[in-house]
Amino acid sequence: MKEAIPLTWRRIPERYRMLGVRCETCKTPYFPKRSICPKCRRKGKLIEVQFSGNGKVFSFTEVTAPPEGFEDQVPYILAVIELDEGARLTGQIVDAHKSDVKIGSRVEQVFRVIQRDDPEGLVHYGFKFRLC
Repeated sequence: MKEAIPLTWRRIPERYRMLGVRCETCKTPYFPKRSICPKCRRKGKLIEVQFSGNGKVFSFTEVTAPPEGFEDQVPYILAVIELDEGARLTGQIVDAHKSDVKIGSRVEQVFRVIQRDDPEGLVHYGFKFRLC
């Protein structure tokens, strides 16, 4: 699936710098950024947070039937990562086999190619994770 150039540019803070927010009222971190805290609603005050990219595997699965555009990557490991700062996000674990990954395994963020539109199209970069 091709992604439009404006959308690619809008996603740079999330994909390149892992920027999120933390609610100062309830202290809950969120990634990606949100404009309103789901817990506090209007009473919440969100501040921007640069996440470290370090965390642990909360849950994972091996994808063998990928969505359109990711057929060349199967099989791959998709995981819910709990960052050290507390936010949870979905990310791909690279350079590992399913048998290497365990709940609680430590991971670190790496910068990799997410998708290529075609041989002469956009190359989308972003974060993935690898075992520490």
